[in-house]
Amino acid sequence: MSDKTDRRVVIVTGAGIGIGRAVAHRFAGQGCHVVVTDVLADEGAAVVKEIAEAGGSAEFLALNVRDTAAADALVADVAERLGRIDVIVANAGIAHRVPMSEMTDEKWDETFDIDLKGMLRVIRPALPVMEAGASIVCLSSIMGVAYGWDEHVHYSSAKAGVVGLVRGLAVEVAKRGIRVNGVAPGYIRTAQLLSEKNSLGPNAAEIASPYIPMGRLGEPDEIAAVIGFLASADASYLTGQVVTVDGGLLPGRY
Repeated sequence: MSDKTDRRVVIVTGAGIGIGRAVAHRFAGQGCHVVVTDVLADEGAAVVKEIAEAGGSAEFLALNVRDTAAADALVADVAERLGRIDVIVANAGIAHRVPMSEMTDEKWDETFDIDLKGMLRVIRPALPVMEAGASIVCLSSIMGVAYGWDEHVHYSSAKAGVVGLVRGLAVEVAKRGIRVNGVAPGYIRTAQLLSEKNSLGPNAAEIASPYIPMGRLGEPDEIAAVIGFLASADASYLTGQVVTVDGGLLPGRY
């Protein structure tokens, strides 16, 4: 794809799997051109193939959100070729189980570098290109807005930082007609949640469901639907907010 486009252009980080993949499909299904980015090249390419087979428009660009120069170059390339950037979904993240007593500076910094600063690296170069009506959506977590998560203090801290990023940036760019919001997912059926090493493991549904008023895990598509709304004209007066999507877990916890 080398010509300017009339389609909305959406950049999604961490779009090879999980919530990011569902988000890519959601926007492609709405007729947008989706720039699928990830460090997982095979998975990212597979998402683009799925979108193309469904009649949508997408491309894969490899990106490690820890690499400032790479993020700058990717955003500049997209803006130059396609002539616009309408939506950024800052989704790339990691969550590794590490007890605080064993936490190294390196592991703490890696988590913040990906989960929080990784958003800065993609958003910062895109802002000069984005016009009124554009939208930015950042992924936080219930662990960043209300829950404590033992052995994931670094993750909870970074995801709490995302809330501050959303609020501050929303105020900063509001006069330009750009909206910034966040989503804080609860327990969603992703590879991360089903990881025995870093989260609840294969029995996540059995472990978590009794505590969730709706009685089940969320699905990636359900988070993507909320992100799609936040980036749409239907949310034209909504900015600076982080929407919790958790099946009632937070209001119903006991």
